[in-house]
Amino acid sequence: MGILVDSQTKVLVQGITGREGSFHTRLMLDYGTKIAAGVTPGKGGLSVHGVPVYDSIREALEEHPDINASVVFVPARFAKDAVLEAITNGIKLVVVITEHIPLHDELSMIRYAKLMGVTIIGPNTPGIINPSEKCKVGIMPAKFFKEGNVGLISRSGTLAYEVARRLSEAGLGISTFVGLGGDPVVGLSMVDATHLFNKDPHTKCLVVIGEIGGVMEERLADYLLRNPVKKPIVAFIAGRSAPKGKRMGHAGAIAYSGEGTAESKIRKLKEAGVPIANTVNDIIRLVTRSIE
Repeated sequence: MGILVDSQTKVLVQGITGREGSFHTRLMLDYGTKIAAGVTPGKGGLSVHGVPVYDSIREALEEHPDINASVVFVPARFAKDAVLEAITNGIKLVVVITEHIPLHDELSMIRYAKLMGVTIIGPNTPGIINPSEKCKVGIMPAKFFKEGNVGLISRSGTLAYEVARRLSEAGLGISTFVGLGGDPVVGLSMVDATHLFNKDPHTKCLVVIGEIGGVMEERLADYLLRNPVKKPIVAFIAGRSAPKGKRMGHAGAIAYSGEGTAESKIRKLKEAGVPIANTVNDIIRLVTRSIE
């Protein structure tokens, strides 16, 4: 159970011969992820940790037609072409780890993905992990994510790792963690992820970790007011003390007047009936109370 990835997910690593691609391929394999192939143009015929490397996705699919997900470690200037190649070749889940992708490239590839019915996670995401199915498509430290029933959605990677560790230590654990990505424009949204978790019988509660900047949290609140979710949701908003108009951390973490501020997000989520945690410890307390 869980969402988007499971034991049947067969992964293609784009940029597998690079330093990051090779390093994280080893960690994903060690976790149990089924990695079928890798792609780096001009490096076809090589092998990385026993994974065969091809020059193109088309060549990889000819030998491994069951590939159904891709993870992108390609440098930013080539990332758009890599994502479009994956979409064009029919891969339905693309996890884009790469950061610093130009905004117009992000807009182009995400729009094309939506037109083609493809789910993009990211860009600038730590990825996705499903502990019960031993499938990790990303760069998160797997040891913090124990099997459980809490769906975790986050715009922040490192904060999500801490929350996952606390949930796991409390005996609650994670059904699936989805890192949405820290850029101003991302593929899978909070609303999309919440909708998927709401349909997952293995997930009993949702934790949403938001931050200043953008309107993703406000849009989630609007969605919840129109579409009541049957599962309890707990939210935490990072960046309450950040000065308005100054970027803090992620490219998308800029607080403006009105929407996008911590105050706006907290107010709207409360109006939608979502309890707001003030600290990480509060998250554990509120989740425990919600599923008792």
